[in-house]
Amino acid sequence: MSTQFATEVNAVDPVVVEIIRNGLFAVTEEMKTNLMRTAYNLIIYEALDFTVGLFTKEGDTVSIGLGLPMFIRGMSETVKSKIRHFGYDNIHPGDILVTNDAYTTGSHLNHFTFTMPVFHEGAKGQELIGFTCCMAHWLDVGGSLGQITTDIFSEGIQIPIVKYQRAGQVNQDLLDIIAMNVRLPERAMGDLRAQITAVTTGERRFLELVQRYGNDDVQASIRQIMDQSEAVARQNTLSIPDGFYEAESFMDDDGLEIGKRIPIRVKVTVKGDEMAIDLSDVSKQVKGFYNSGFTTGIACAQVAYKCLTTPTDYPVNDGSFRSLKVIMPMGTVISAERPYPMRVWMTFPMTVIDTIFKALALAIPHRTIAGHHADLVFPNIHGISPEDGRLFIVGIGPLGGGWGAKSSEDGVSVTVCINDGDTHNSPTEQLEAKYPVLVESYKIREDSAGAGEHRGGLGAEMVVQALSPFTVTTRIDRMHCKPWGLEGGGEAAGNGIAIRHKGEWKTDLPNAKIFNVRLERGDAYKMLSGGGGGFGNPLQRDAQKVAHDVREGYVSPAAAEKLYGVVMDESGEVNPLQTAALRAKGLG
Repeated sequence: MSTQFATEVNAVDPVVVEIIRNGLFAVTEEMKTNLMRTAYNLIIYEALDFTVGLFTKEGDTVSIGLGLPMFIRGMSETVKSKIRHFGYDNIHPGDILVTNDAYTTGSHLNHFTFTMPVFHEGAKGQELIGFTCCMAHWLDVGGSLGQITTDIFSEGIQIPIVKYQRAGQVNQDLLDIIAMNVRLPERAMGDLRAQITAVTTGERRFLELVQRYGNDDVQASIRQIMDQSEAVARQNTLSIPDGFYEAESFMDDDGLEIGKRIPIRVKVTVKGDEMAIDLSDVSKQVKGFYNSGFTTGIACAQVAYKCLTTPTDYPVNDGSFRSLKVIMPMGTVISAERPYPMRVWMTFPMTVIDTIFKALALAIPHRTIAGHHADLVFPNIHGISPEDGRLFIVGIGPLGGGWGAKSSEDGVSVTVCINDGDTHNSPTEQLEAKYPVLVESYKIREDSAGAGEHRGGLGAEMVVQALSPFTVTTRIDRMHCKPWGLEGGGEAAGNGIAIRHKGEWKTDLPNAKIFNVRLERGDAYKMLSGGGGGFGNPLQRDAQKVAHDVREGYVSPAAAEKLYGVVMDESGEVNPLQTAALRAKGLG
C-alpha cells in the first residue's frame, strides 16, 4: 500500500487546515456566485454551464466550484498548457490568459477559459502562488448553426493560448477579433466580462486567505488537504475486491452513418489501493461532431472514480486521483485529434462513465447504479425576434431524465445527466418572458423507468410551441441504445423527439438524432428524456410500491401488470389474489 499521502502529517495545526479547507471552498463558491450574477446568458446564470477553480502554481486542482463535473480535468490541463506555452518567466502580475482551443480544453469551442495568475508579495518580491480559472459556455462562437459539422474549422472561431490582459492592460485587438466573429457580440462580451469578474474575485479572495494565515501555512495546508483526499480514495479503493472487470455498451451512431453503433468498451483493474481504468477499446474518433479531447477522456475515468471512492470529499482536488491510472491512446471519441469535429463533445463521455459503473457492478453492487438517460436532451432554437427584429439564440434545457436504480433504492427522476452535475434547467417563466415560446406542458414521462425490485428514475416530457417562426436543432443520443438494468432489472425508455406540424405529431423522423427543422407559428416540438434502468427482479418489487407508482402516474396499469405482475382493481388498489397468481407464474 502506498504511503505517499503521509508526507506532511502535522505540518500545520489541524484546526488551521480545516479553516483553510473551507476558505478555499468559499473562494470558488464566491467566484461561482459572481459569475452567475454578472453573466448575460441563461446558459450561465440559470443552467450553470461553467466551472470555476483554484489551482497550484504547477496547475494542479486545489478547489473547483462545480458547475460541470466533466471540466474536472479540462481546466487543470488548460492551466498547465498555458504555463507550458508562456513559461513562468513570461507570466506576470495582472496577466489574464485565454483560450477556447477544443483540443486543449477537451470540449467544444463554446467553452472560453480565462486564467489569472495569483502573485503574493513575499520576502523575495512578487511570488507566483497559484492560478484562478473560469471555463464557461458562450451560446455562439460563430460557425454553422444547427447543421452537422465534420471538422473543427466549421464550428466557430478558434482562439489559441494568448493574453487577454497583459500586466493589467486589455488586448483590445483580441476583443475586436472575437466580436467580429460572433453573431451576438454584446452578449459574448457580457459573458466575457463576467468571467473576468470570476477570476479576479478568486485572486482577491485567495490573497486575503494568504494574507491572514501566511503563504507557508496556506500552501502546506493545501498539500495536506490533497494528501488527505488521496488517503480517503486509497482506503475506499481497498474495499473493492481485487480483480479485472470489463463492460461494453453502445451509442446510437455518429449522426452521419445512421444506425451504425459506436462501441464503448472499458476495462478496470483493481489491485490493493489503486485502480487502473483502460479506455483503449473505446471507439476510434468519428466523422460526426460527437468527439471530445483527451482531457475529457481522463475526466470520464476521474468522475467515475470519485463517485465510487470520495463522493463527499470537498473541495474537489487532484489528491483524489493519485491512486487512479488512466490508460487511453489518442485518436478515440474521447481523445480526438485535430481537425476532428467536437461540437457535441459531451454526449459520448456520459455513456463511458455509465459503462465504468457497469463494469464494477458485480464487484460492488451496493456502490454502482444501473444505466441512466445519459444525454442533455438540450435543443437549441434560433430565429428573429418579433419584438425587435434581432437574432436570438437560446438553449432550452437541459431536460432532466432518469438515473439508474441502486441495490437499495429507486433511481432519482427528472435529474440532469452525470456530465452536467449541478446544472439547472431553464425556468419556464424566463424562457417565455425573453423568447417567442410557450411551454405547453412539462411533466414526468409515464412508463419511462426501467422495471426492477428497485425501479429506475423517470424521464420527462416537454412540449414547446413556437409563437413566431424559429429553427430548432437537437443532437440527442441513446434513443435506441437504452439505459440498461442490473441484476435482472429492466431497461428504461430512451431519449426522443417529436414534431407537431399543422396540428399533427410526427415521430417517424428520418434522422431524429441530428435534427434541424424550421417551425412556424403554432408548431411545436416535444422533447422526451429517457429513464434509468431498474435493479433486481421486478416481480420482487413490493406490490404496494407498484400501486403507489400507478396512482402517481409513474407506471401505467398495463405496465404494472406486464412488467411487475401486479393487478390493480377498479378502485386503484392491488388485487392480491390475481397478483399472487400472476407472480407465481413468473409472468410480468
